[in-house]
Amino acid sequence: MNAEEAMLEFMGRPDYAPMKLEAIMEAIGGEKSDLRQMRKVIPGLIRSGAIAVKDRDLLMLPAGKMLPEGTILFRQSGSARVVFTPEPGQKSRDPVHIEAKDTGVALHGDKVVIKLNQTRRERDHEDWGTGTVVRVTKRALISLTGTLRRTRLVWFVVPDDPRISRDIVVRDPIRAGLKPVPKEEDKVVVRLDAWERRNMSPTGTVTEVLGVTHTPMAEYLAILRRYNLNPEFPQGVSSEANSFGSKVRADDLSGREDFREIPTITIDPDDAKDFDDALSVQRLPNGHLRFGIHIADVSHYVKTGSPLDTEAKERGNSTYLVGTVIPMLPHALSSGLCSLVEAENRLVKSVICEFSPDAKLVKTEFANSVISSRKRLTYKQAYAFLRGDTNEAIRALPAPPPHQTGSPGRPLAELTDAELDLIRAMITDLWSIGKVLRAERFRIGALDLDMKEIKIYCDKDGWADRTVVVEHDESHQLVEEFMLLANETVAKALDQAKIPHVCRVHDEPDPEKLQALRDQLAVDGLKVGDLTERKEMVKLLGLLKTREDGYTIRIQLLRSLKQACYRASPDGHFGLAKRHYSHFTSPIRRYADLLEHRIFDAYIAKQGVPSAPKDAPRSPGIGELVRACEHISITERNSSEAERDSVKIKLLELFEREVERKDKRPFEAMITEVKPHGLMVELTASQAYGLVHMSTLTDDYYRMNDAGTAMRGSRTGRVFMAGGTIQVTVDRVDRFKRQVDFRLYDERQPKVRPPDRRRA
Repeated sequence: MNAEEAMLEFMGRPDYAPMKLEAIMEAIGGEKSDLRQMRKVIPGLIRSGAIAVKDRDLLMLPAGKMLPEGTILFRQSGSARVVFTPEPGQKSRDPVHIEAKDTGVALHGDKVVIKLNQTRRERDHEDWGTGTVVRVTKRALISLTGTLRRTRLVWFVVPDDPRISRDIVVRDPIRAGLKPVPKEEDKVVVRLDAWERRNMSPTGTVTEVLGVTHTPMAEYLAILRRYNLNPEFPQGVSSEANSFGSKVRADDLSGREDFREIPTITIDPDDAKDFDDALSVQRLPNGHLRFGIHIADVSHYVKTGSPLDTEAKERGNSTYLVGTVIPMLPHALSSGLCSLVEAENRLVKSVICEFSPDAKLVKTEFANSVISSRKRLTYKQAYAFLRGDTNEAIRALPAPPPHQTGSPGRPLAELTDAELDLIRAMITDLWSIGKVLRAERFRIGALDLDMKEIKIYCDKDGWADRTVVVEHDESHQLVEEFMLLANETVAKALDQAKIPHVCRVHDEPDPEKLQALRDQLAVDGLKVGDLTERKEMVKLLGLLKTREDGYTIRIQLLRSLKQACYRASPDGHFGLAKRHYSHFTSPIRRYADLLEHRIFDAYIAKQGVPSAPKDAPRSPGIGELVRACEHISITERNSSEAERDSVKIKLLELFEREVERKDKRPFEAMITEVKPHGLMVELTASQAYGLVHMSTLTDDYYRMNDAGTAMRGSRTGRVFMAGGTIQVTVDRVDRFKRQVDFRLYDERQPKVRPPDRRRA
C-alpha cells in the first residue's frame, strides 16, 4: 500500500477527525519523502473530489459522498455501473451509474471507489444518483486478448471484449522474439502495464500469438486465455488418471451391489462425450416398479487431497464450449473409466426408488454398486420409442457423427426385436412415473422456466456449421425428473441426519425487482397479481404460454430472479419449490457432486449400508464446506460466461457467411423491444440478438406510440410491436463489437427512402 492509499484508508476510519497533512502522515508512519510526494498529490485529489478541505488546511473525505468498494461493469457505449456486495445482514445498495467521462482509468470488472455526484434533490430523496471513479483498488485483468493492428507510428491491440473501449498501445511485437512472429490481424495476448492517466491510452506487451483473428482455433484459444481455462492437465494428474487403466478391476467390485443383470440404459444429447447417469427398471412380483438412478462413482478414483482432486477442485467444473469441452477430469476418467459407456462394467452410486402401481414412492435405498449399460441412447432415439415408432423406423435413425459424440455403442440397426422391445418397455415404465413426478412438482408450485435450447454444431475443421433447436420433449423430461428425484432424495437424507453438505440454493427474489417487473407489465397492458406470492408467479408463467410476447416477458422474469449458487446450508430452491436439494448426479463434470458423493459415503457408512466403503472418508468440516461452495460458485459463473462467449462467437461466424450470400435467406425473428432507433429482435431459430435499424424501414414513415411499445406506419398503418414476429435477413456483422444488424425481408420494399423519412 502506497502513501496515498494509506492516507485515504486512514481518513475513512469511523473515528477519523479532520487534521493537517503532516499529522496524517505521522499517524500512518509516513517518511519525509512520502510527505513531500503527498504535498504534490493533494491538489489533484482535491480537484477530483477524492478529498475535501475544512478550515483551509484540515483534510477529510467528502462527507456523505464516498461509497464502499464496488465492482465496475462497463457497457459497450463506454458508460458503466458500479455494483456493491452487501455485508452479511445488510441490505444491498442500488448500483450507481457512471458516465463514460467519469470512469477514470477503470476497466471492466475492476474494484473501484467512487464519489457520488448528487444534486440537492437527489440527496433529499436518498437517491444514489450518478458517480465518478476516484481510484481503482484492484485490477480485474492482468492480460487480455485482442486483434493486433498498427498505424504508421504505433502498434495497438483492439480488445476482444467490446466493453473495453480503449485500444491497448503495445511495444513493437516483432522485436519481442515471439514464435510465430506477430503480424497485423493476428489474435494475440497482451500483458497490461499500469494505467494511471486517462488522457493517455493503456499500454502493454504482446506475450503470445494465437493465430489469425476470427479463425476457429484463434477464437478458441482466446476464450481459453480470457477465462483461464486449460484443456491440458499437469503431468502428475494425467499419470494418476492413466494409472487406473481402462477397465474396472475385479477387486474394485468387492462389497458392491451387483446390478449388471438388471436392464440399464443411458439417455444423453447427441454430442455427449461423457455419460455420468444411467437408469434401470425392474418389475417386482407385487406390481411395483423399482427404478435405479445410477451415477458414476468418480470418488472411488479421485481421493481427497490427491493430485486429481486438487486439479478438479481448482477447475470446479467442466466447461462446454461450442464443439468441444474443457473437462474437469482427464479424458482417461471423464470419457473413459468413469463414463457409463455401453457394455462395460462401471462403478456407480445408486439411488433405488420403488413406486407402487398408483405412482407413490414407497421405498428408497442407497448403495455403491456396479452396472453394465445395455444401450447408449440419444434423446432423439429415446423419444422415438416414446412416440411409438416401429422397430424398423428406430433402426433407421441416424447416429451422431463420430467427431461430435462419445462412444455410441452398437448401431440401433444391429439390435434384435427383443432388445428393442425391452428398451421400449423400459422407457415406457420410466415415463409412466416421470410424468407423474413432473405433474406433482408443478402442482406444488415449481416454476416452469424451461427455455428452448439452441445447439450449434461445427464441421470437422471447427467452423460453425448449423444451429438446431433442441425441443425439451418427453425424453428430456423423463431424465430430468429422475435426476431431480435423486438430487432431492440424497439432500433430504443428509439434512434429516443433520450432516452438513453441498446444497444447491436458489434464494427467493427481491420483492423490489418483482414489483418493478409488475409495474412494467402494467405499462405494457398486462395486469398481474403480487408476484411475491408463488401462485401469482405460476399463474403468470401459465399465461405467457399463450401470449405472442410471452417469450420476451419470460426473459424479463428470469432476469428478476436470483442466480442459483452452492451453499453449506439447506436454504431451499425457490425455482424448484424444494426445501431439500443438492447436486449429486453429475460428478464427472461438477466438483460439487464429487464432494456430495464423499459425504454420501460417510452417511451410508454410519447407516450401516453393506456396500458402504470400509474406508469411508470423513465428512468435511463446515468451514471447509463454506470455502468450497464459494469457490465452485465462482468457477460455475466463469464457465457460464465462457460458454455464452463461445456461442456468441459461433453465431457471428455463421451470420458473417450470410452477409456474403447473394440469395439472402429469411429468418423468423421476434421483436423483443421497440426503440426510437429501430427494432431489437431475436431470431427464433438461433436466439441471436440484433437490430433492425430505422434507416432500413424505407416503406413508410414510422412513429412510436406514447407507451414506447410499438411503431406504426403513417401511410400503410403497418405496426411493429414487442412480441410480434417478422422476417429478416442479415445486413451487417461487426465481429469486434459483437453486433448483428438485420433488415426486413420484404421483396416489395422500395429501394429509395421516402422524402418525409428524413423528418423522423
